[in-house]
Amino acid sequence: MDEPLPERIGRFRVLGELGRGAMGVVYRAEDPMLNRTVAIKTILMSSDPALRTEYEARFRQEAKAAGGLNHPNLITIYDVGREEDMAYMAMELLEGVELRDMMKSGRLELPFVLEILAQVADGLAFAHERGVVHRDVKPGNIMVVGGRRAKVMDFGVARMHASDIQTQVGAVLGSPKYMSPEQVAGSPIDGRSDVFSLGVILYELAAGAPPFAAPDVAQYMLQIAGATPTPPSVLNPELPQMLDLIVARALEKDPARRYQSAADFAADLRACLGQPGVAARAAPAIDFELDDTMVPSPASGRMPLSRRFDSAAALERLSALAAAGRGADGAPPPLRRRLNEDPLLALLAAGVALATLAALVVALV
Repeated sequence: MDEPLPERIGRFRVLGELGRGAMGVVYRAEDPMLNRTVAIKTILMSSDPALRTEYEARFRQEAKAAGGLNHPNLITIYDVGREEDMAYMAMELLEGVELRDMMKSGRLELPFVLEILAQVADGLAFAHERGVVHRDVKPGNIMVVGGRRAKVMDFGVARMHASDIQTQVGAVLGSPKYMSPEQVAGSPIDGRSDVFSLGVILYELAAGAPPFAAPDVAQYMLQIAGATPTPPSVLNPELPQMLDLIVARALEKDPARRYQSAADFAADLRACLGQPGVAARAAPAIDFELDDTMVPSPASGRMPLSRRFDSAAALERLSALAAAGRGADGAPPPLRRRLNEDPLLALLAAGVALATLAALVVALV
């Protein structure tokens, strides 16, 4: 039996239910003071005092993380509060389609993919500059509004530099499919972890398949930590070579060799829009005015590469991977070689704390 809708939450008049999650319900509501419709995200406090404290702290952290950010590509938080055993957060009501649902309809046009993900990178860059790392960048947390504008949602597991929650060593937050190697290892992370996650999304959208594949969470984590994905143009020959280079850099295992900022990632995605075979397709125009936080898409021609994009070095690395990454039978080298070279992977493969790690991840998905 469905639970009855609350009449009000704080000053907001509840109009209907938008969705349910493991920790609460999201409602459509009206703000009578400002005469606007909002989304109200709620969280029911656990009866367990320890869990209650942790959940409430995490909820406050999400509000602080997202509420301090004002950017066209990030969801806007209007208000937070608490009512008896329920904490709530009023936010911008987005009328759009999650990127996850758009992906189910088939492969998306490359110009659309590049522009939408560049917008996501814009929003993440803005957050990173203010000390906020999302930690759970995935298609389900990206809303496409009006078919043209990307909005990054759900900073529920975001971690600010001055976090209210001190996570245990080795604790992992995020969705396994889009985790960075640092998250898999339970290591400290920064904005470059979000760049890796966005690189996974780029690969999946461009190539039509995810960069890593495994039958269970534990083996998938090993793939993230040690396997080198096939260049996306092998799966989709229509892709420009520059996209292979961008993906290769975004998915570098070592954060020091990855894009050092989401802004540089966004610049190279937009530069790719000017590549032969891409520029000829009609890229979607954005439906809002650009301000000084955004970089306009090229109408034609090729924009300069990011100053940190070393195409020559990237091409050499990519060529070396293509030459050394295949055996005589054309198959990729066994993961064992990587295990011999990397003590961290060897520990993961041996199963040290992996069962606990996988359980934590599954519990948070």
